[in-house]
Amino acid sequence: MSGLGELDRPGAPGGSDALSDAGTDPDGPGPGVSDGRGPGVSRRGVAVDPVKALMHRHRDLCQRAVDPLEIAAGLEAHGVTDRTAARFRHRDVFSLAEEMYARVPRDGDTPPPAPPTALPREARLRPDWALLTLLPGALCAATLTGVRLTDGRTRLLVAAAGLLAVALAVHAALRRGPLGGPRRVHPGLQRTEAWTCWLLGYAALGDGLLRAAVDGGPDALPDGTSGGPWPFAAVPLLTLTLACAPAAWSAHFLALQARRRLNSSRGLEEFAAGVRPLLFAALALFLSALTVLTALCAAALDEPADCVPVVALGALLFLARLLTVHGFAHAPAVGIAVAGAAEALAPATVFAGRLPGCGFVATPVESLVTAWGPVGVPSLACASAALILLIHATRTLTRASAHVRTDQPC
Repeated sequence: MSGLGELDRPGAPGGSDALSDAGTDPDGPGPGVSDGRGPGVSRRGVAVDPVKALMHRHRDLCQRAVDPLEIAAGLEAHGVTDRTAARFRHRDVFSLAEEMYARVPRDGDTPPPAPPTALPREARLRPDWALLTLLPGALCAATLTGVRLTDGRTRLLVAAAGLLAVALAVHAALRRGPLGGPRRVHPGLQRTEAWTCWLLGYAALGDGLLRAAVDGGPDALPDGTSGGPWPFAAVPLLTLTLACAPAAWSAHFLALQARRRLNSSRGLEEFAAGVRPLLFAALALFLSALTVLTALCAAALDEPADCVPVVALGALLFLARLLTVHGFAHAPAVGIAVAGAAEALAPATVFAGRLPGCGFVATPVESLVTAWGPVGVPSLACASAALILLIHATRTLTRASAHVRTDQPC
């Protein structure tokens, strides 16, 4: 068996001389293929092992891989396609990865590769994360009950303590299991969390503020009730915290089915075609559960609730989390920030329209509120951002490299 260590020796077949002839384009001809001397012959007439040269280029990937699927996903992430694999005399990237994995030298103590049916840790059902996903909804329900049963300073203390408890519970739910993000934190993650808090705050207080602003108010601060001058909407908060559970189960479903598809696929295009409907199915499962939860929470709290803005916000947060979990954190950060900025801009333009000569500034928002009500602003902002993230997800989450992860927390 040829080892990777031989590639460090100058002049060795497939070593640095061969690499200088091979080029660096992953879709270009393989080493010893493009010069017309026949396969496996370089310009200097030295026999070249093209697979060994490719292993040299991806040395770290080959050494740390625990199974061939990891190498296949890494190759795809570096731009190697099935067409490239054909130039290395393989039918697809998966077949090429299997040979590369088999040719990596290993010590006798190295454990054998996992069987094809083995699932990654993020695709296994664990009771700890299942319970963690139920905790935010339970704490939110307890907090809302406490707020309704108290008044004055006691109500304020209960609300503050409950808000802190719910925030910690959500943070814990997003650290483990299918909703747990990668250990390497994206630089914009803190800004994303801040905008997410704003979106949730707007879901509870934004519609009431916008309606009061259009009517010339608000005349008082919110008092935690739905009938005050600045109404507080408890249904979206309770629904979205309870939705942590179906979100985790939907993400678990996608991870499980995608891994099985990865084990059975024999080409990148075949894998992408199989995962795309799984992505839509996971989203449909979550949105169906979210719709049911909205109706149940509205009935339990005896409050009117519009399902559209809650579902739009839930879809945005779910897609953003899916992308972040699989290593694509930039697009979710931008999408959530744009939606949050749009919601912040809506009441700001209404207040700015009260300045002398600036009435035209508030006209678009006032027209939208007149036509669709105050829920039109969050519905439009969140649904548009969610649609863009869905289009992005159909291109990124259908890659094999998005479903082979080694840094997932337990």
